Amino acid sequence: MIIGTLINTWLNGELVGSDVFANRYYRNSGSLLNGRERRWVIYKSKADASSVPAEWHAWLHHTTDTPLTESAAQLQPWQKEHQPNQTGSSGAYRPAGHDLRGGHRAHATGDYQAWTPGDGQ
Repeated sequence: MIIGTLINTWLNGELVGSDVFANRYYRNSGSLLNGRERRWVIYKSKADASSVPAEWHAWLHHTTDTPLTESAAQLQPWQKEHQPNQTGSSGAYRPAGHDLRGGHRAHATGDYQAWTPGDGQ
């Protein structure tokens, strides 16, 4: 974390709330920037924008004027739990044939013909 962000948060930040990942969300308690209040997040661990849940993303980007309530943050029956981006970690998606899953995949089904120059097609 950058020390300047922490100092600005201590001097000018007003805590708005936190999410299930313990990220804390702040707004500027004073002046406006281009007619809008400044909003930012202090991440609990590594700074990763994909760890911001949708309800807080909407508030950070001025889609909503007020942070969504706790009831809005509750999952609907059709929703999956939010997961940060897993790229580059052990939880990353690796389809069959990926080098880290052995590098072997099923042979082509035969419905594909490779183009070669001079075929006239």
